[in-house]
Amino acid sequence: TVATLAEVPTAVARYLAARGLPPRAICWPEFAALDWAAAGVEVEARAANGDDATGVTGCFCAIAETGTLMFASGPQTAATTSLLPETHIAVVPVSRIVPAMEEGFALLRAACGEELPRAVNFVSGPSRTGDIEQTIVLGAHGPYRVHLLLVDGA
Repeated sequence: TVATLAEVPTAVARYLAARGLPPRAICWPEFAALDWAAAGVEVEARAANGDDATGVTGCFCAIAETGTLMFASGPQTAATTSLLPETHIAVVPVSRIVPAMEEGFALLRAACGEELPRAVNFVSGPSRTGDIEQTIVLGAHGPYRVHLLLVDGA
C-alpha cells in the first residue's frame, strides 16, 4: 500500500528488486508522467509485446468478494499490458474497490453508458492450469506473478 500515486515508481522498484527482476517495464499512458527514472526503473508507456517482462496498469475496479481485478480495455488501457508480460503490477486506488461483482458492473454501466469498452477482463491472480494429473503450472496463459499496489490517497 502506498499513500499517493507519486510513490508507485519506488514501490515498483522495490518489488522488482526483491524478486531479482530487471528494472524495466511498460505501462499504461496514465502512469507515464510518474518519476520512474528517480526510482531507477526504465518505463515505456505503450501496449505490451511478447518481449516485455513487466507490465504496470491501473484497473477499472477491484472486487473485494473474489479478489478480482476488473479491466475495461480501450485505446489508453491496452489489455496486452496486463496479459502478456510475465509480471503484472496493478495500481489499484482504494476508492475503486467495490464489495461484489454487481457493484463492479453497476460502476461500469454508470461510467460507460451505451459506449461499452472493447472488452472487459477479469483477473483473479496469476495464470494457472492443471494437467490430467492436476499438476499446477503457473503462467500458462498469462502472467506468472500478479502484484497489487493499493493507492490509499487515490
